[in-house]
Order: sequence, then structure tokens, then C-alpha cells
Amino acid sequence: MSLQHSEDEDKTIYKVVVNHEEQYSIWPEYKQTPLGWNDEGKVGTKAECLAYIKEVWTDMRPLSLRKKMEEMARNPPPPPAPGSASDGPSLVDSLSVGDHPVIVSLRPELSAKGFKQAIDSGYVRIKFTDTSGGTELGIRVDKDASDLVEANFDDGTGQVRVVGNLSLDYTKVRCVANIDLKTLDGVGHLEKLEEAATA
Repeated sequence: MSLQHSEDEDKTIYKVVVNHEEQYSIWPEYKQTPLGWNDEGKVGTKAECLAYIKEVWTDMRPLSLRKKMEEMARNPPPPPAPGSASDGPSLVDSLSVGDHPVIVSLRPELSAKGFKQAIDSGYVRIKFTDTSGGTELGIRVDKDASDLVEANFDDGTGQVRVVGNLSLDYTKVRCVANIDLKTLDGVGHLEKLEEAATA
């Protein structure tokens, strides 16, 4: 009964309006059409106007989005050519030329003793800080190739040469990093293992 009563209360005659993005709405007929909207030509009760909108507004995407998506479908952007000049050298190639600033990456605490524990576990994290956003690499330590002779981990003094292997961008590489135990930073570079194996 209450539903019937509320329907009776709304005696307003509405008009259907549409904007430049072909989005539909209803507006009381006696009011001036709001700025940015045009009369669609349909007038009636709220239910009649909403039924009309449901029938004609089948694609909810704004007109500008529909046009953009149609244009993309007709003319998809070409995929970037592999190795094109805009790509620049790969990360592996960049880090294989010269030495680059690196820091030891340890969680939760950065310390010489923590670094020694990581080396003993056979896995260390070295971060190349001059790449975009920094490149943190997890390295399997090659204990035979690494050099800890000058290191005093208890005092946090001396130098460590950490060498280890990993894969980066589908390329097998060796990371060589010379780390100052006092600051836990230094310089490092990558060496491509495939090239070394075939050379």
C-alpha cells in the first residue's frame, strides 16, 4: 500500500536529457535544462523516462572513451622494435661496463656482522644505486672466488670482495662487488657468464 502511495505522490513529468558524452539522465520537465545537457525529446513519468533510457543507453562508456577505443582498435600502436635506439642498452649491458656504486642490502639491520652471516649462508643482496630506482640483486656467493682476507667483521673494518652468480633479464651473470665494511658500500659490476664460457 505504501509503495502505491509513494507512486501517487510523484506526479512530476520528466524529460530525458543527454550530454555531450552521450550520457543520459532525467530532469523535471518544468525546469530549465541544465547547462551541458540537451533535451532528448522523450517526456513522461519517471518510470517511462527510465524505461526509455534503459532501451537507448546500451553502452555506458562516455563517447570520448568509445571513440578512443575504436581508434585504438583500428590503428593499434606498433610494438617497440627489439633493440631499437630508444630502448638504450639493457640493464645487464649497462652494469657490465665499468664499476658502479653499490650498497649491501640487509634486513632488518645493516651491520658488518649481518653481512658476514649473509655471506656464510651463501646468499647476499647487493643494490646498484645508480640505476633507475636502484637495482637490488640476490647473489649466490661463490666462496672460492670471493676474498674475505682483509675483512674484520667484528670491528667492521677492511674490504670484502664478494663474487656470486645470478640470472638477470634471462641472462646468466656473475656479480663482482668490492665492499668497504665500515660503510657497507663500494663498487661493483656484472660479467656475462655465457660470453665468458664461449670466449
